[in-house]
Amino acid sequence: MNKRLNETSQIQRFNEKKNGRVSNKYNRPFWLPASNYYILSFAIAVAFFFLIWGALHEEEGEAPWIFAGFGSSLILVGAVFLREIVLKKARNQFLVAQRRLDNNVSNTAIPLGTNNKEEKLSLQKNAEIISNIKHKSEAARILRKLPEAHLEVFESCDEYLSINKKALETVSAGSPRLAALRRGREIIKELHKFHLLTWAGMQSRLLTQEAKNQFKFSDKLNNAHKAQSVLETALQFYPNDTQLIESEEVLKEFITSIKIFHWIEQAERAAFKKNYKRAISCYQDALFFLARENINKEEGELITEQINRKIENIHQIEKEVKEAKRISTNSDLESENKND
Repeated sequence: MNKRLNETSQIQRFNEKKNGRVSNKYNRPFWLPASNYYILSFAIAVAFFFLIWGALHEEEGEAPWIFAGFGSSLILVGAVFLREIVLKKARNQFLVAQRRLDNNVSNTAIPLGTNNKEEKLSLQKNAEIISNIKHKSEAARILRKLPEAHLEVFESCDEYLSINKKALETVSAGSPRLAALRRGREIIKELHKFHLLTWAGMQSRLLTQEAKNQFKFSDKLNNAHKAQSVLETALQFYPNDTQLIESEEVLKEFITSIKIFHWIEQAERAAFKKNYKRAISCYQDALFFLARENINKEEGELITEQINRKIENIHQIEKEVKEAKRISTNSDLESENKND
């Protein structure tokens, strides 16, 4: 299990829980320190002041100073209101939701115990564990915007299924516990799949969106690979799930497109700097990824055609440059001959 879940922070937390080191504290939302926030706000206000004053400086009288000062004051007041009222309220609501989730998780911990010599899984204890997991499941559905909540329920389900399996191996055929254990396994297996798939879908979408919002190639690729790792983790448990398979295929295409457009961007920069050899090399790297990686056939053919056209254009530019140099050289030689 630990080898399966080792790519993302949530998966690492699952491994820590297996070792008894898990914490229920989630990451706090981004919050710019007050000093930095107000320095930035003051800088924006000053810039706005000079912008307005510069635009109106041809006016006579004190009107430009008044308008510029009034506008800057409004910006500062708006910045204070935004931070102290709007943003702080939204942040507090988010933290309250997280604390409520923490309380639900801690109050519904599965009483599995840690003693290897513990008594068998009784009917009462089995029912209590299932009830607690259902309680956690309901809490996760209420806080459905937090993927960590669904991961927490999945972890509990996975732990119960492990205990349940050991109990079924030792229970006798005529025991009244047999039916209860089998029924409990059916119930928890449904929750196990639901919350794992929900977590995988939410977390992979968040990471993919983060990748799209990044500017650096390495950051884009890193977040995309994290999203892929999340889906691969879920596929370890449900390898035949159609939605997971389709999502993984789409994500692979997205990762390929990141690599391809990175090389295209490098090629365009090189061509702009008139480093045509470097530009052609980058375009060829893009074609290499197109041929090797998984991507939609029609889209791949279209991109290939565009890249080949750009390579031809560069070759044409190189010919024109060489021809211009040849003509210039011949002109210089003719001029020298005339002077002689």
